[in-house]
Amino acid sequence: MAQRETYPRGGGQKQNTFFGGAAVLAMGILVVKLIGMFYKIPLVNIIGDQGSTDFTNAYNIYSVLLTISTAGLPVAVSKLVSEANAQGRRNQVRRTFQLALCIFLALGAVSFLVMFFRADALAAMMNDTKSAPGIKAMAPAVICVGCLSALRGYSQGHMHMTPTSVSQIIEALCKLVVGLSLAYALTQAGQPPEIAAAGAITGVTVGTVVALAYMVLSFAFARAKEPRLARDVPDSAGTIIRDILHIAIPVTLGSSMVGIVTVVDAGLVQGQLQRVLLEKPECWALYAQYVDFTPLEAAIAAWKETLAEGASATMSALSAQVDKELAAGTARSAALTLHNTLESVSRTLYGNYSGALTIYNLPNALMAAITASVIPAVSGALTRRDRRGASRVSSAALRITALLACPMGIGLYVMGTPIMQLLYPSLEKEIAGPLLSVLGLANILVCLVLVCNSILQAHGFVTLPVIVMLLGGGLKILANYIVVAMPTVGIYGAPVGNLPCFGLCLLLDLLIIARAVPRRPRYLEIFLKPALSSLVMGAAAWAVYGIASRVLSRVPEGGTEAVLSRTGSAICTLGAIGVAMVVYFALVIALRAISREDLSLMPKGDKIARMLRL
Repeated sequence: MAQRETYPRGGGQKQNTFFGGAAVLAMGILVVKLIGMFYKIPLVNIIGDQGSTDFTNAYNIYSVLLTISTAGLPVAVSKLVSEANAQGRRNQVRRTFQLALCIFLALGAVSFLVMFFRADALAAMMNDTKSAPGIKAMAPAVICVGCLSALRGYSQGHMHMTPTSVSQIIEALCKLVVGLSLAYALTQAGQPPEIAAAGAITGVTVGTVVALAYMVLSFAFARAKEPRLARDVPDSAGTIIRDILHIAIPVTLGSSMVGIVTVVDAGLVQGQLQRVLLEKPECWALYAQYVDFTPLEAAIAAWKETLAEGASATMSALSAQVDKELAAGTARSAALTLHNTLESVSRTLYGNYSGALTIYNLPNALMAAITASVIPAVSGALTRRDRRGASRVSSAALRITALLACPMGIGLYVMGTPIMQLLYPSLEKEIAGPLLSVLGLANILVCLVLVCNSILQAHGFVTLPVIVMLLGGGLKILANYIVVAMPTVGIYGAPVGNLPCFGLCLLLDLLIIARAVPRRPRYLEIFLKPALSSLVMGAAAWAVYGIASRVLSRVPEGGTEAVLSRTGSAICTLGAIGVAMVVYFALVIALRAISREDLSLMPKGDKIARMLRL
């Protein structure tokens, strides 16, 4: 039997509150997301809509492989290291970390080889061959992030959250400075959008290298302070690997579902756009004022002349001909020219959707602090057989999520077009704005689904969220396949699948929580007040923007219709958002949408409750 040696862990540790245990990580996440916002918003304006599409497609591929390589392993390492450390088993801690690092390196190396040497195939799978340079530029980052994840898991297992947060901030800052600088320099040098996008992606790779160097130094300093004497006998390598995989595989499956669905959906949407542009030219009317269809019209005419008499001019026929000519080494032909032209138009259209997705993902990212806190808080309460405490934390998590997600989602729905005009002047607001509005509604569902999944996982239902996400993802892909192919809808249908997808996921999650979780939360009490407050807030934002835009509109010389300048639009947008925030905050307090009990679960919550007189 392994000899276990107990080391003193220090006394007088303060009991962590619900969010207190993840406060450092949450603050780090918030800073990283703010830096990411300052990175992605100017990036789209630098590299344009086509470059944005190339960047997004490359990043989606990277995200899936990265998730498969690293999603569940840091959680497993953190848990196993924490348990071994609590038992004073220093040799077990070291053996666990060493084996985890080997697994990380192996998975990272495989992902690197796939991304670097199969970049063209991955890009073709996304129906965007121009994203291949970006995929190659990001390939080395997978190995670095694997090592980073091992070191972060080790650090968190020792309850040292600061190194993880600092390394994430370093990574984001390097991405911001290096990525934007390279993208701008390459654009000014006259390089095409896909090369500028690859330059921006290089910033991500540089960031992971610098962050890894910091974590290695932090790890070395931490190891130097640890007691070197340890007499415990670690478990066998097979046992430790089995324990790591037992924890990591379910988490990885759950985390990777979203990325896999995103990749499949992105490739499908772009493929459907290209098919409809070729087979149903009546859809051109949707984009006539934004896209010059003269090159596409000429390319289609030239290609049709090469077809045999009676042959159908379909996307499948074009793809078969292109594959045949590429295999034969044909450098230039009517089929290849048409394929590249179709791809260029779809990249332009999808680039507007990518810009909207950047804003859509910001509220989701902020939910990470809540989801990171739910699992340990609920698990700890259940371990103490405190079902009332577990229910209290679950209810508070759902209520706080609703209080944050509902106003953000309604705000994006109401102000979608003005927000896109303010942040992305290089995009077409008439395309990107409606896309963001639909994504805003979906955002409410996504945020709630993320927290529901954490609640279910904390109660031991690990595989159910994975199954639910698979069902929702399948519905999303089916909906987008049908809707985007409609000539009267086109790119405007790209976000539509998110609504049935995450609506189904949320419904199933809430039903499972109601049936399987003891002392289920009271949904009406949780969701009613945030929803009502958000609707009133949205109406206020809509009214303020409408009135202000009429007041500030001017008729230009020689014109007959009043036009709102870009500066005037910015004033109206920011003013409407400011008024909406005041209205929402006032309604939340007046309706008692948040309670003293909810706030008590947060750091300084009692003080905040006294200030608000709750």
